[in-house]
Amino acid sequence: MLNMLSLGLISVPVGFLGSLIGLGGAGLLTPILVLMGVPIKVAIASCMVSIIATSSGSASSYVRQRITNIKVAMYLEMFTITGAIIGATITTRINPVYLYFFFAAFLMLSFLRLREPKGSLTVPHKQDRLSRWLELHGSYYDEAHDKVVEYKVDNALLGGGGMMVAGVAAGMLGIGAGAFKVTVHEKILHMPTKVSSTTSNFVIGMTALAGTSIYLFSGLLNLTLMAPMAVGTTIGAIVGGRVLNKISNKVLKVLFLVIVVILIGQMLYKGISAI
Repeated sequence: MLNMLSLGLISVPVGFLGSLIGLGGAGLLTPILVLMGVPIKVAIASCMVSIIATSSGSASSYVRQRITNIKVAMYLEMFTITGAIIGATITTRINPVYLYFFFAAFLMLSFLRLREPKGSLTVPHKQDRLSRWLELHGSYYDEAHDKVVEYKVDNALLGGGGMMVAGVAAGMLGIGAGAFKVTVHEKILHMPTKVSSTTSNFVIGMTALAGTSIYLFSGLLNLTLMAPMAVGTTIGAIVGGRVLNKISNKVLKVLFLVIVVILIGQMLYKGISAI
């Protein structure tokens, strides 16, 4: 039976996993709520609030550890916020059954992460003119490899376009779109895996805030769902933020893919059943 206590307890491990893999706790909570009988539009809208909480909880730890690239995050947020407003507006107007399939189809894009990006740990490379002008670069200490990792971000304009698409998906599906954002970070912007994941968590919060503003005026927000999810995912995210830098990139990727496969199967099943 779904109640505030059980939902709060479920949200803790969900927030923990979401902060580790950059997917966001709502990416796991939305299918769980749907499985428990919550209408998908209400689940999406309510989970947007938990995304803000999860992002705040994990991002604070990552910023303190100097893994998150704040400058890159601020640049990308211009695109994701615009996309989130568009996406949330679409969700309030379309038939709910389509959202199951959009959710599954979007998550399938995360399989682009199967291949490890070349030079993802230590090899700085030439930047394009815009990325160099914006000074999109950084470094962090990787505890798992016991080394300082330096990197340069590339393809700033193309990456911004990809992040706008991610913002649309985030606003539509209430999942933070961490899967796609991390893929854009690694494949287009050439960011290291841990910087990608932590920066994704930072960007997710602002994206969710923009989408939530649309759902607030649509009347889809449910306080009974929002409150325990926000508390539970925040606790889990804080714990996850403390252990992420101790886990190898390989383990993070395997965990990411296992979770995504489960989510795809769940949403496809619900979508087919609803037809």
